Amino acid sequence: MKVALLTREFPPEVYGGAGVHVEHLAAELAKLQDVGVHCFGAPRSSELVVGTYRQPPSNGSDAALQTMAVDLEMAAGVAGADLVHTHTWYTNFAGHTAKLLHGVPHVMTSHSLEPLRPWKAGQLGGGYELSKWCERTAIEAAEAVIAVSTAMRGDILACYPAVDPDRVSVIHNGVDADVYRPDRGSDALDRLGIAMDRPFVIFVGRITRQKGLHHLLAAVPSLDPSCLVVLCASAPDTEVEGIELKERIASVSSVGDGPGVRWVPDALPRTEVVQLLSHAAVLVCPSVYEPFGLVNVEAMGCEAPVVASAVGGIPEIVVHGETGLLVPPADPAALAAAINELLADPARARRMGQAGRARVLDRFSWPAIARRTVELYENVLASRP
Repeated sequence: MKVALLTREFPPEVYGGAGVHVEHLAAELAKLQDVGVHCFGAPRSSELVVGTYRQPPSNGSDAALQTMAVDLEMAAGVAGADLVHTHTWYTNFAGHTAKLLHGVPHVMTSHSLEPLRPWKAGQLGGGYELSKWCERTAIEAAEAVIAVSTAMRGDILACYPAVDPDRVSVIHNGVDADVYRPDRGSDALDRLGIAMDRPFVIFVGRITRQKGLHHLLAAVPSLDPSCLVVLCASAPDTEVEGIELKERIASVSSVGDGPGVRWVPDALPRTEVVQLLSHAAVLVCPSVYEPFGLVNVEAMGCEAPVVASAVGGIPEIVVHGETGLLVPPADPAALAAAINELLADPARARRMGQAGRARVLDRFSWPAIARRTVELYENVLASRP
């Protein structure tokens, strides 16, 4: 079976959980099938990448049109594949077009749903309507849809009632537990000026309203003043959001007796993120929308206890009271109380971190995810007339 994986992101151009997902899935699938990756951007050194497609410069208002133009090139470029598998709306249109053009089945993984991200309307205008159209057209016609969590499956069927429930399967995201494992070194902390004699709470993610950073910053004045809050926050959705974050951090930092806030605005190498997670007293995931929540799995792999919003797929990852604490979304008071609860009991936090890594090894390994994905491919091909 020759499989074409279609994605916007692929190393070294990765900025979100979907890109991490495709990177690891492709590597494991390649051990089982003939896999070729088609991605946006410049040529890659990876032998898995068989096609790259540069997106023309955009002034922002036509970004969705530029994406669709790349998708048309991508659809032509997958000729010869037995099956196409797309990730995110950025390539859904390419997969649907390839299905029509080449007569091959289209499998798509839903990492998020455009109708559930209404804040994008203010960023993209009519481009947001195009992104929703691309997603809806593809998801309603795809031979199979993979949801990254049970909660995500429910969202898919609620947003797109025309989709046959029998075509929607749940295959969780995973993590490389050999990469995301405790690192007790300190070189990354030293470089960033983070002292090891003070507990720190960490956030890792993009600067987007989806991630709930503003709720975490609202909680900061109520946190134990002995802690440090480290924000590994980069890649703002818009310039305005980046400016707003800078202003909010300055406002919170001006509170005399409150915790310190250290903002790391650049995307860090994975090795440094692992080291930070390994030393963190708590990983905080305050998202308001999270179909899966990969950062929680990554943190658990590094034995970091987690405080996270009980939204989307997160309750399928974090076991409340065992690997971390779950709180209502958009509730800074509850967020602060849960963080302080773990800061006040380091022994309990350590036990949660150890339980988290055990859960990762048991539930979220990439080889198992790849095997389930291949089984789905085989069922799709076998069911074709």
